[in-house]
Parts: sequence; C-alpha cells; structure tokens
Amino acid sequence: MRHVLSNPISNIQMEFAVLRVPFFLEPHYDESKPFIESNRDRLIKKWGGKKGWEQQKNRHDLKGRGEAAGIPHFNLDRLASNSMASHRLIQHVGKRYGLDISEALYDRLNVYYFVEGHALNDKPRLASVAAESISQSLAKNNNNTSQALMSEKEILEFLNGNEGRLEIENALRALNQLGVHGIPKFIVEGSTVLMGLLDQTHLYEFSERLNKEEKWKERQSLRTYWVLMRKLLVEVATRENLC
Repeated sequence: MRHVLSNPISNIQMEFAVLRVPFFLEPHYDESKPFIESNRDRLIKKWGGKKGWEQQKNRHDLKGRGEAAGIPHFNLDRLASNSMASHRLIQHVGKRYGLDISEALYDRLNVYYFVEGHALNDKPRLASVAAESISQSLAKNNNNTSQALMSEKEILEFLNGNEGRLEIENALRALNQLGVHGIPKFIVEGSTVLMGLLDQTHLYEFSERLNKEEKWKERQSLRTYWVLMRKLLVEVATRENLC
C-alpha cells in the first residue's frame, strides 16, 4: 500500500474503507506441522499439472501485477502451511495495540511469507519476527498504548494456544454462507460483488457508473468496501479515508 500511495499509476483517487477478513487457501492442512509442501508443488497440483499451471500464470499475470505494485519477487518455493495461528495472532495484536500496529505486522508477515518464503505455521520463527515487528512499530509510534510489549516467549505461548480461534472460525463460516470460495473479492456497499483480478481502471470505471446512479448522487464520495481475501488477511477491521 505504501508503494501504491507514493507511486500512483494515475491521478485517479477514490475514498474507500478496507474490511479485512480471514481466508484460508488450504484449510485442510495439518495444524500440527510447521509446513506441508512448497507453494510450487501446491499450485501444480491445484491446476492439474505443469501445463495447467503455465496456462493459469499466463491468464492471471500475477508477476506483472506484483511488479506494478512494487513487489519485484514472489518466492514460488515458499513453504505452504495452515495459517490459523497467524490469523489469530494479528487479530490479537489488533485488539491489544490497535490497527496501526497490527497492519504493520500484517505487512511484515506478507514479506516473511511471500518474499522470504517462510512457513506461517513455523511458530518459533513467527514469534521471533512478530516480536521484532511489534517492538519496532511501537517505537515508531512512540508507544502510544498502555499495553506492555509482548515478548517473543509470550507470543509463542499465544501461538501454541487457542485464544481467538472461535472468532476466526465464525468469520470463515460467514464467508462460506456468502458464497465466498475464492480470492480476490470486492464487495461494494454489501450488495454488489466484483470477482477476479481487477486492476485500478476497472474499479474506477465501476465507481463512475455507480456515481451516475440516483442513489449515489447525494453522497460526497463513493465509500467502497474492499474485501481483500488473501492467504494472510487475518483480522476484521475498518480503516477509513484511504486514497
């Protein structure tokens, strides 16, 4: 997001709110294991072999989209694992320290997994990275919270427990009832669903069509609820006034 804000592709601006929800790509993965397989192996199986996988890559152009967003490299051989623990952790951090700190941790874990390739269920490594991220974020924000800093040991104990699991499971059930079985999804005003890898041009054109409709004319700005469901979207939270 920082790269997108500092290096806009165009002069188009929209005001929207972000609603983060947990989403599991592989919910059946064994939680007791640090990782199950490489993401390369996972994708080849998912798309029915190497040929199907190559066709999918050409259709989606994730590499090109990542480069446009300032992500020059995705680690294809990153270690895929169950992500319940990391979902629970960022939800907990958001409750304890607020959204600025949990969002910073979320960003760090995206790099940890997608770029560095580490497993999200490698709990000792995850605890170490999370402790460092939280400490740095609190220092940057002048520790504007009454909550004590979570130590690496405390974070590891949390990851090995079950606190917050029910909330994550309830969110997943709600998504299932809404018919959300893939990513990404854009849900506008709780009524219109846009599916697939849409770029900023498609979203802007859609917002322009809405603004011409009668029900939008009295609104000062379009408030788009953007539901980003990726492997590591781990907390339910709303952030206002992003451009």
